[in-house]
Amino acid sequence: MSLSVEAEPLPLRIDRDGTVHVGGTRVTLDTIVGAFLQGAAAEEIAQQYPTVSLGDVYAVVAYYLRHRAEVDEYLAEREREAKSLRKEIEVNLDRSVIRERLLARRASKP
Repeated sequence: MSLSVEAEPLPLRIDRDGTVHVGGTRVTLDTIVGAFLQGAAAEEIAQQYPTVSLGDVYAVVAYYLRHRAEVDEYLAEREREAKSLRKEIEVNLDRSVIRERLLARRASKP
């Protein structure tokens, strides 16, 4: 028996918005790396996100460990974009309209 050693494609894809997803799932690179950095084992991550195979979780973690600086910069940029978006939403948010809707909803419940 001979063992065939060949490279497998990385289970990551970038959508049109620049978000990196794992395989054909909606699970993001941010999610897998975040869980790993919080101490979750690959098996735990695969259980928590059943659309991602255990092999893909290991591949993503290995990619992160080999490309830590680039992935950390990508994650930092995503965090900056999220903070900017949150700030923009808060500035444009009319809290009185939301309060009125919530009060109306509460009043309509039996």
